[in-house]
Amino acid sequence: MRLHWIDILILVLYLLTMVFIGVYMRKRASLNKESYLMGGKKMPWYMLGLSDASDMFDISGTMWMVALCFVYGLKSIWIPWLWPVFNQVFMMMFLSKWLRRSNANTGAEWLGTRFGTEGKAIRKSHAVVVVFALIGCFGFLAYGFIGLGKFIEIFVPWSTISPYLPFDLSAEYVSHFYGIIFTLFAMFYSIIGGLHSIVLGDFVKYMIMTVACVAIAVIAMMELHSKGNTVLSVPDGWLDPFFGAYLNLDWSRLVPAANEKIKNDGFELFGIFFMMMLFKGVFASLAGPAPNYDMQKVLSTRSPKEASKMTGFVSIVLLPVRYSMVIGLTVLALLYFPQLQLEGANGVDFERILPASINSFLPVGILGLVLTGLLGAFMGTFSGTLNAAQAYIINDVYLKYINPVATNRTIIRANYIIGILVVSVGIILGFFAKDVNSVLQWIVGGLYGGYIAANLFKWYWWRFNANGFFWGMASGILSALVFLKFYDGLFLYIWPILFLISVVGCLVGTYTAPPTSWDTLERFYTTVKPWGWWGPVYERVIAKDASFQANKNFKLDMFNVVLGVIAQCCLTILPMYVVLWMELPLLITVSILLAIVLILKKTWWDKLED
Repeated sequence: MRLHWIDILILVLYLLTMVFIGVYMRKRASLNKESYLMGGKKMPWYMLGLSDASDMFDISGTMWMVALCFVYGLKSIWIPWLWPVFNQVFMMMFLSKWLRRSNANTGAEWLGTRFGTEGKAIRKSHAVVVVFALIGCFGFLAYGFIGLGKFIEIFVPWSTISPYLPFDLSAEYVSHFYGIIFTLFAMFYSIIGGLHSIVLGDFVKYMIMTVACVAIAVIAMMELHSKGNTVLSVPDGWLDPFFGAYLNLDWSRLVPAANEKIKNDGFELFGIFFMMMLFKGVFASLAGPAPNYDMQKVLSTRSPKEASKMTGFVSIVLLPVRYSMVIGLTVLALLYFPQLQLEGANGVDFERILPASINSFLPVGILGLVLTGLLGAFMGTFSGTLNAAQAYIINDVYLKYINPVATNRTIIRANYIIGILVVSVGIILGFFAKDVNSVLQWIVGGLYGGYIAANLFKWYWWRFNANGFFWGMASGILSALVFLKFYDGLFLYIWPILFLISVVGCLVGTYTAPPTSWDTLERFYTTVKPWGWWGPVYERVIAKDASFQANKNFKLDMFNVVLGVIAQCCLTILPMYVVLWMELPLLITVSILLAIVLILKKTWWDKLED
């Protein structure tokens, strides 16, 4: 174990701080259900934005990004479009304020504003959202669990602690053991203080991570430039973010295992892969956020206007900091690859580059900060996901069907119990997942394929009803689960099939049931103010209130989205150009970014309204 006592002290102090925050915020969190799950909807947008960014800055995702950056170079900036990352831009420009205007506490509760609260179809649509949300939460908990265990294993080899334990483990379960230990710690902190402690803890973690990421970037720059600008052993095209139909990266002379990873990932036909990501990503972004911690943060803001600001703030504070670490660790790994010893029983494990680089190249103190920040990253992602799962189970199951008259004390106790159960299921699922990437690919390519169609129609088409929503979601989720059993390839490539199945479910369900009541549609349309195919509803609203102004901002919103996506790409690649010191691309990127900021000040910020 390479950790110095100073590094261990930094880590221990952080853990004690988190315990203190949880205990300190316990009283405030226990005031009522809304305070525990939503922070009382009184938190400032910038704190929620920092918290949301911290939740996205997770260990597993960062390990994956470093592996991608090592293999794919600057072209790796496009691969997170699998999520898609640019959904934040759509939310920033219009969807966050639409969502917040409902004043709901969860995505399932939000459906009441769209379809009403009574009826068999409504109850089924409500149930299917809860099921989807919980499957997604369990998936992300398993995803984080796997990444955390692999991360800790690098710093604390099993041989270091096994002599002090009354049992032994095979090598394949060591990471699971570490995952369980730190997951249990994070569970305690998350359950005790609710959203109040989560947001404050995320703020502390973000500050640590910022210092750590900048330090890594500086160390990488010093190592790179001390050896000259041509020392990076990378294939032709690695330094170019642009691409053609094929990836055309040949690692055969340098790291042959990288070619095998490209083949296994299924990314060689990069042009087709990119178009598929873009096609899926636009539909997914128009559908709005999935029911997880991201949606919970939007619903927890003070107002629709602050919801938009919060979502926009996320990309600004997340991307440059995160990619400073990603490119910094990638550069160090490329310079000293043989020292990392990434060979395992199944070949080279590129997901171990991040922890191995940290363990090998960072000085005392900085190592402790980075380790603490990344452990905090896990805790932030974990706590946000757990909070979302608790919100759905408590708000949409327990209080709706089991104990509608529960006292505040009973609700808080139920939150504790539900939190423990959710964590237990997430850990169990983590044992069945192959690796970080396998979980990620199924969630974003498979499960979300079944989510998109129903959640797209609900915003933009008046005739869409609760029955259509249920059958669209149900058919999509079931198809994703079936393909999980029988399909072993990249889920992105079968996403159109899942999407088509879900669309058919939406249409059949919609036209085999009557439309949503006019009162509900009119209330939703006048409150949320969406654009789309709302003609019949608009005519009824305008007949009752001639002063009503329909939302005619579709073209402006789309213009802002395009600018926002370009700006997001600039924020992503900016630290990469800085660390690699590619002067001309850096200058061009900064110029584009400044121009977009000035335009969006006039076309978005100055036009924000509740």
